[in-house]
Amino acid sequence: MRAPLPQPHPERDAVPAVAVAVAPLPPVAGAAPVAGRVRLSWVGAPRPLTRRRRVALTLLSFLLPLGLWAAVSYLPFLWHPLVEVTNPGDVAWMEPGMRVPRAAFSDEVAAAQGAGMAVPEGRPANPVYLPAPHEVAVAFWTSLTAPPPQRDTIWLPASLWHSIQIIFWGFTLSSLVGVPLGILCGAQPTIARLTEPVIEFVRYLPAPAFGALMVAILGIYDGPKIAIIVIGTFFQQVLVIANTTRRVDPLLIEAALTMGSRNLRLIRRVIVPAVLPQIYRDQRILLGWAWTYLIVAELIGTSSGITFFITQQARYQHFDNVYAAILVIGLVGIATDIVLALLGRRLFPYARAEA
Repeated sequence: MRAPLPQPHPERDAVPAVAVAVAPLPPVAGAAPVAGRVRLSWVGAPRPLTRRRRVALTLLSFLLPLGLWAAVSYLPFLWHPLVEVTNPGDVAWMEPGMRVPRAAFSDEVAAAQGAGMAVPEGRPANPVYLPAPHEVAVAFWTSLTAPPPQRDTIWLPASLWHSIQIIFWGFTLSSLVGVPLGILCGAQPTIARLTEPVIEFVRYLPAPAFGALMVAILGIYDGPKIAIIVIGTFFQQVLVIANTTRRVDPLLIEAALTMGSRNLRLIRRVIVPAVLPQIYRDQRILLGWAWTYLIVAELIGTSSGITFFITQQARYQHFDNVYAAILVIGLVGIATDIVLALLGRRLFPYARAEA
């Protein structure tokens, strides 16, 4: 006969109460608790900006430097170290429009007063190399619409078009070799180890250092200019695109290998479509580097293009035209980038963030 099971005793078997400390919940990213309330932090988890805020911040990014430039140009108490002569009086060496230091102008005024001569008159002015915004705007419009006043100067649109052709051919030739080689380096470690070490070395060599050599090989006209842009962008292009190609999802490649894709077919049908939006974005960035090398390239051999225009106008001390030409380069660059960005959205609607 089985023994009866022990019955639970209410006092003996009572479980003692244990105080459990409940830990407070972690603070929300981007917020800091202060004295019973939550204070938002301006650094933390990024939040998407509204369309109105994006537009306002974009306009502000241009208006702030423009406002600083206008303040320095139009407010005499900020920075006007010179005096622009409006009436030379009886001072023989002064002419209307001449800009002289304040101390020299004050000495001439005191000397003229002491000698009983007509006192020179002037107004506060900045150095000639810092024209006011309205002067640059006038020069910008005049340079684009009116032919140059001097016979030996070139027209800004003609010089700009010449520079655009140099950029086009240099960057196109660089991309025809750099993009395929970069993809191969990113997809095949043996090719990468064979080529990337020497490319890493050569990319630190300044492209302008090859100028004299390119002139000796290609002549003094556009050949060496195109070559400098190729040298300046090719090696960077290979490394950037190789690094982009290495970011392809390994699971995607494994799945393609399992389904029978091999070698060039794997590159053409899997790797290239996967990285094409990001490569397109890389090319937009590298195109900006090509514009940077253009200024140096156009100084090699015969002077030409927009660099020659800038150099010539600076020689004549027409710095308003110099600023206008620099502004044209920036406008062409940003307009090109915007067009390429819109084209990328059409070409790669599935990856708008990368394109």
